[in-house]
Amino acid sequence: MEQSFLKPSLGSRIFDVCNILFMLMVSCAMIYPFLNLLALSLNDGADAARGGIYLYPRQFSFDSYLLLFQNKNLLSGLGISILRVIVGTVTCVFTTGLLAYIVTIQGFSGRKMLRLLFLFTMYFGGGLIPTYMLMMKLGLINTFQVYWIPSLLNAYYMLIMASYMQNLPESLSESARIDGAGELHIYFRIIFPISLPVFASIAVFSSVGHWNAWFDVILYNSNGNWDTLQVYLRRLLLEVEALQQVADQQLAYSKYRNISPLTLRAATSMVVTLPIIFVYPFFQKYFVGGITIGAVKG
Repeated sequence: MEQSFLKPSLGSRIFDVCNILFMLMVSCAMIYPFLNLLALSLNDGADAARGGIYLYPRQFSFDSYLLLFQNKNLLSGLGISILRVIVGTVTCVFTTGLLAYIVTIQGFSGRKMLRLLFLFTMYFGGGLIPTYMLMMKLGLINTFQVYWIPSLLNAYYMLIMASYMQNLPESLSESARIDGAGELHIYFRIIFPISLPVFASIAVFSSVGHWNAWFDVILYNSNGNWDTLQVYLRRLLLEVEALQQVADQQLAYSKYRNISPLTLRAATSMVVTLPIIFVYPFFQKYFVGGITIGAVKG
């Protein structure tokens, strides 16, 4: 049997070409700032002040990175940041996912009220000072728990997870209930494996948020015992910028003659961004939907 193929029309070809060109332009616009920061971070500080550095360094230098990694507190801050990402992400995904499942149970009469209650928190908050006083009353100031306990439940993540779970076939849960399974059993054995793509997506969002967070560290960690990597890098950057305003310019020049705030800022951005870039490809495959196709037999 001969198989006929439809030849694409001229308009379809023009659309494909325009679509490819547009996506290439968008990709270049997104990649260029990252490459520019990388080139600046690898360039000599005094030379970078002249400008004109775009995609590659003009005078290659590792001085900015050496200054970063010579900081004795950098490794401890890195460990605290990694611990915060792991604990904060796991607890947030677990508790928020469980809440999302509760508000999607058809037999639960208070699911709509519960969803509206959490939706209200997205638009109205107590404010900075009441929140700080609440953390103080709870005894979370200057503790590691202040990093992950306030983020246990996220209303926005809950809505994303609940929207995904609502599209799952109800017959999966109903058949398990008929067989005598409890809600926790249904959640862990049925809902969680099927909803793995949305759980992985929320895990990426949560981990990026914990990794980049710095304001709550400064606000709730006044003694500095639980300073994260971002706070140490920010502090180091401010110190280098302040060197331009000290009275003894000769001392500042002899100590940091090959470093400028521009190159150090670029190196700091690279150090904070690269871990997320390396981790993201491992979660990318879970963003593909369609995992429930064929789960229910006709």
